[in-house]
Amino acid sequence: MGFLVYLSDYIMPLIFFYVVGFGLLMKVSVYDEFVKGAKSGLSTVVTILPTLIGLMMGVGVLRASGALDAFGRLLLPLAELLHFPVELIPLSVVKMFSSSAATGLLLDIYQKYGTDSLLGRIASISMSCTETIFYTMSVYFIAARVNKTRWTLAGALLATVSGLAASVVLAGW
Repeated sequence: MGFLVYLSDYIMPLIFFYVVGFGLLMKVSVYDEFVKGAKSGLSTVVTILPTLIGLMMGVGVLRASGALDAFGRLLLPLAELLHFPVELIPLSVVKMFSSSAATGLLLDIYQKYGTDSLLGRIASISMSCTETIFYTMSVYFIAARVNKTRWTLAGALLATVSGLAASVVLAGW
């Protein structure tokens, strides 16, 4: 374990020096390429910024209005049937839209139930086993100008349900 901690302290500087060294070895103008990449990244940010703001506002409104709690009560029979904790439904729903908003809900769960409680463990694992589906789809599909998502949403929702099921099973061990 000590080796991994030691390695983690030096991995980013090593990667940086490797990339710069390799670029110089290949006679590439590293700084010019960096500036081109930063410029491209900035234009991508400008393109997707309205979507990001809309997603963050929507999640904030849902959280503040109590709609997430109402949605959790609506899904209560299904959650009980699947042995999924009802307290984690808002977290699971919000995580599909915004990871930072889900982290706020995660901290609320930690404060109320504790980090080492069953709910705290399930919540922690589910945050790692699931993706911000709608954020990812909107940002990357807009940036890549993809119009037909085909089976992406269905596959992502199936993966999320699988991740949530895995988190319940793994936390119970």
